[in-house]
Amino acid sequence: MRITVRINGEEQQADCWEGESLLFALRERLGLPGSKNACEQGECGSCSVLLDGALVCSCLVLAAQADGHEVVTVEGLAQDGELHPVQQAFVEAGAVQCGFCTPGLVVATADLLRRNAAPTDDEIREAISGNLCRCTGYTAIYEAIEKAALRS
Repeated sequence: MRITVRINGEEQQADCWEGESLLFALRERLGLPGSKNACEQGECGSCSVLLDGALVCSCLVLAAQADGHEVVTVEGLAQDGELHPVQQAFVEAGAVQCGFCTPGLVVATADLLRRNAAPTDDEIREAISGNLCRCTGYTAIYEAIEKAALRS
């Protein structure tokens, strides 16, 4: 089946199998490898994207469900060659080690700060609770989120 999706502001089409995940379509059909394939069960958040403005695990969404909708990936957060403030804050805080969880955390943080420019510590923890990091211990991630919040 052929789907048409507005991805990062640009309409794109892809031929997909009916049972194919949005994550697979993004990475393999549309050349957007930023969302990571880790658990394929919606447990780790590495594949998080915004679907019509809602944070979702793209491994749990069928590509067919995105047909006619809008998707923003981690690649789409940057504008005009400039990193998104969240991306920049993650770089500055050293909130990246292996980098596998980073795309999902960046998208989840951008979503949080879009909804709430001054989140409390508890709101930050809740917003990224669906994202697992096995390397950093979360300290640098929290610092990055706090830096990004100061810029929003």
